[in-house]
Formats: sequence, C-alpha cells, structure tokens
Amino acid sequence: MPNENAGSLRVFDETIDYEVRRSEDATQPRIDVDIHGVAVVLPAESDIDPQELVEDNARWILKQWRQYQDHREQAPSRRFEPGETFLYRGDDRQIEVKDVDKSHVEPETFALAADAVEEEGIQDTLESLYRRKARLVFKSRIDHYADEMSVEPGKLELRNQRTRWASCSPQRTLSFNWRLVMAPDDVIDYVVVHELAHLREKNHTRRFWNLVQKHDPKYEEHVDWLTENSVQLIFTEDDL
Repeated sequence: MPNENAGSLRVFDETIDYEVRRSEDATQPRIDVDIHGVAVVLPAESDIDPQELVEDNARWILKQWRQYQDHREQAPSRRFEPGETFLYRGDDRQIEVKDVDKSHVEPETFALAADAVEEEGIQDTLESLYRRKARLVFKSRIDHYADEMSVEPGKLELRNQRTRWASCSPQRTLSFNWRLVMAPDDVIDYVVVHELAHLREKNHTRRFWNLVQKHDPKYEEHVDWLTENSVQLIFTEDDL
C-alpha cells in the first residue's frame, strides 16, 4: 500500500501540490479541488497509486485549480471597524456600535453593544453575534426539514472548518460552519437538507441525490453558488 501523504503534479507550466488522505468512509477514490488546494481521497485499504490518479486527471485538476486561484484573489479584505460591511443571510450589513443592552441584527446593520465592544473588541463581538444567530437559524431549518424528511438528527454543533460547510457524524451529530449563516437562505437550506439526507443515505449514491432533490429541487444551483461564492463567506484571512 502506498505510504505517500503528499505529492506534486506538473501540468504545462504549473506545479500543483496535493495531499493524500485515506478515509474509512470512502468507497471509491476521488480528487477534491477547492480553494485550499488539491486532495486525493482514497479508501483506507486502497492500493491505488495517487500519483497515477492525478496524472490521469491532470487537465481537469489544472482547470479546477486555476479557477480556485482566481477565487482566492477575489477574497475580500476584512476590516473590523464601524461602517465595514459583512454578509448575513445573503445581504450586506454595516457594523454599528450602539448603546444597546445586547448585540443584534437589524435590517441593514449589525448593532453591536458598545459595552461588549469595549470589553472584547469589534471582531470578537461580531463573531459572537454571528454564532448566536447561526445556531438559531440552523436549528430552525433542521427542525423544519427533519420533520419533512422523517429523520431524527442528534445534537447541533457549530464549527469553523476551513474545508467544509457541514458534516454528519455516525452519532447523528450535525456540525455546521457558523460562517454559512452569511449565505442566502436557500443555500443554507440546501446544506441542511444535504446533511439530513446522510441520516438516510450515508454515501453520495443516486438515492442520496434523489432525496436531496426531492426536498431542494434547485440544489444544483445552490451547489454552484457555494462553489462560486464561498470565498465571500470568510470572516478573516485565516478562513482561506
């Protein structure tokens, strides 16, 4: 079995580094390309040579890799100060610091409590508000679709993973990246439906995607939106 955990691919005038991951959940080898780089995912006991796999798919990898390099260059530069705008449920809102008892979201602004900003700073206060609102939004949509899909999810966790928006554990725990609350509601709903579908179908089989489509007929548009706009859903440069 190959022991490599990284490698590089030369395509025309580009050298593309990749990492190799082995997964107990993977049933087929695959190549993941996103804004963070290239990963070859292999079933745990696979004897496939990852270098041969990337060389066989070199042109496709190069096309995807260049696309994400362009996305990276479009990443917004975030400033944590009054007047700066951040996305919330698909719309821009400006940061305002106000004499209010509790930070909250208004139709056009993030109203941050002055006392909290003085103690924690704008960045931490805004992140706390995002996380609080994200939990409420995700819980509401999970409850809605779990009933519609006749599934019983476990607990809800919020994370800030760089490489994925959500996951479903064998214990039925649903984990969501809190930054997803920056996306439009229909995109949030797609990710919720996707993870709940895993409670019925573990792998991305045809039955899985049929189930997703049943509850989100436009899911392909929402997948495309995430692919094209995920770079806009960053909080700091560390999220790239």
